[in-house]
Amino acid sequence: MIGPDKDRGLPLAHYDRLCFLKNIIQNPNIIVGDYTYYDDFEDVMNFEKNVKYHFDFINDKLIIGKFCMIASDVKFIMNGANHLTDALTTYPFAIFGNGWENAMENKSYPNKGDIRIGNDVWIGYNATIMAGVTIGDGAIIATNSTVVRDVEPYSIVGGNPAIEIKKRFSEEKITKLLELKWWDWDIKKITRNIQYLTGNDLAGIMD
Repeated sequence: MIGPDKDRGLPLAHYDRLCFLKNIIQNPNIIVGDYTYYDDFEDVMNFEKNVKYHFDFINDKLIIGKFCMIASDVKFIMNGANHLTDALTTYPFAIFGNGWENAMENKSYPNKGDIRIGNDVWIGYNATIMAGVTIGDGAIIATNSTVVRDVEPYSIVGGNPAIEIKKRFSEEKITKLLELKWWDWDIKKITRNIQYLTGNDLAGIMD
């Protein structure tokens, strides 16, 4: 046995509220790595509904790495939610037409870029990730957090706005883990090293 089939939408028998996310995504601007799962209290098809303001004409992307864990009601706020902030008003006149069509002539709404989630990232229930944020490998996002700035690899953040609570490991260990990139190993090698990956013996797995 070498683990579950990464190409199966619902990898758990008799349980339809957890999916390997890449297999249910329809939007080409949402890119998800192997074995990343999404668990939803009601229906896994809610995931794309929770990627908010994701308009095709903006072409921003939600990019999620491998082996991530995403809980129910996690929301991603894309650039379509942005309004002018350096103008006298933030009101979006142009979308209503009827004489307001030219309100954005020679102007553009702010675009903070793609949302990028690393590998082996755990995002807790009802967290919100804002446009332009990058979350590093191995990070943990606490329940109900609102993430408005980048998150360092292997750090735990929480709150609104989310701030770093602590690092999961020493800087030396984090550096070695980022060099290891176990999520890029062949699945047979990952399977052989399951006991190391679920333990604390980094020296053993490095050997």
